[in-house]
Amino acid sequence: MEPIIATNELKKVYRVGKVDVPALRGVDLIVQEGEFLAVVGPSGCGKSTLLHILGGLTSPTSGHVLVDGNDFMIMNDSDRTRFRRHKIGFVFQRFNLLPTLTARQNINIAQHIQGNGFNPHRFDAVVDMLGIREKMEHKPFAMSGGEQQRVAIARAVICEPKILLADEPTGNLDTENSQIVLNMLRALNRSFRQTILMITHNPEAAAVSDRVVRMRDGRVVSN
Repeated sequence: MEPIIATNELKKVYRVGKVDVPALRGVDLIVQEGEFLAVVGPSGCGKSTLLHILGGLTSPTSGHVLVDGNDFMIMNDSDRTRFRRHKIGFVFQRFNLLPTLTARQNINIAQHIQGNGFNPHRFDAVVDMLGIREKMEHKPFAMSGGEQQRVAIARAVICEPKILLADEPTGNLDTENSQIVLNMLRALNRSFRQTILMITHNPEAAAVSDRVVRMRDGRVVSN
């Protein structure tokens, strides 16, 4: 079976003034469909850059990256945008909910953007699994950080993306809410076979995953 994510000698170099700053120095990575993978490492090790490339948010400098059989190196920005809209969900450290919308509206807007219409069965399944049914008519200011993050997760997976990319999803949460969110990600992975790649600096967060990849100085140092 072909992996859902595969990179080979993936490199990213940023130009800062007259200086080249390498963020990735030849990353080889394989992720199987349905896997829950954690990428850990200190700040500045390149893990966020890797996530942004895998999500089609930025282009690599060289190397190869295949996501669900699509070669990002030969796709233009429009192609990557369309692919990202239909295949990838994002969860960030900052919840990025629209403050004037209710939880229900924040979730539904993702379906509107994708353009496939409202799927009530998927909506009910996701909302109930994440335990946020009673928060649907609340706006973000009336919810805890953990509840906001669960709404953000629901928004990310409501359109059934093949891949969920989570960037420090517990970074703004206390210990109790962090564990709740991690348990919900684990449940999504097990119940829906949702492929999840999560980056974190927290070993306790990484422990809920199937496999841990460690990065340092732009390289994978253990897998």
